[in-house]
Amino acid sequence: MSAHPLDRPILSILTGRQAHLAQGDARAVRIDGDYGPFGAAADTGAAAQAALAALVPERGELWLVEGEAWPLPPGTREVKRAILTQMVAEGTPPEPRADDPLIAPLGEADAAEMTALAEHAKPGPWGPKTHLYGPFFGVREEGRLLAMAGQRMLVPGMAEVSGVATWADCRGRGLARALIGHVMRAMAQRGEMPFLHSYADNEGAIALYESLGFRERRQVHVLVIAR
Repeated sequence: MSAHPLDRPILSILTGRQAHLAQGDARAVRIDGDYGPFGAAADTGAAAQAALAALVPERGELWLVEGEAWPLPPGTREVKRAILTQMVAEGTPPEPRADDPLIAPLGEADAAEMTALAEHAKPGPWGPKTHLYGPFFGVREEGRLLAMAGQRMLVPGMAEVSGVATWADCRGRGLARALIGHVMRAMAQRGEMPFLHSYADNEGAIALYESLGFRERRQVHVLVIAR
């Protein structure tokens, strides 16, 4: 197995910095379902694959994110396969722009609005506790939450920019750029290197990330399974 934690990010977080969110055992783990649908097996052996299949919820999905294409665990069905571009930002985060909007932290009081925005923009799997992964920030206008971004996965020395979402009628105003830059600077202040994932065919998003200092590290595979 690879020594780099980002080659198997889900296994890395659930056996490392975010092990307190893990369910399962040494053969396979999944994150607390309220946080999201992510899971991983220790390896592709029969025992680990069976343990992974047992973690698939009766209703719902389990998302695997792996450096290599993962075989379908026995007793499960394939819902989707996709390729993600995994990117890291090794340099100094971008400075804020003079015309950046006012950015404020989001918390429990904002959870319902964050969920509504996530369901609209679909930045990735979102559960009732996803907003508790780590700091999230948002832009409001006349009380309405227009856009948000925050963090999700934590590996040694690195944190994932995630949950980037903007209402459709608010796009084109640079809100995502401003929020991602803000999240990156917050991570840098904690001594963490930002990383993120984008669907490999999302050229617009990847171009934005590159303009903010991200570079492609590698491609990783998503396998979504259900019972």
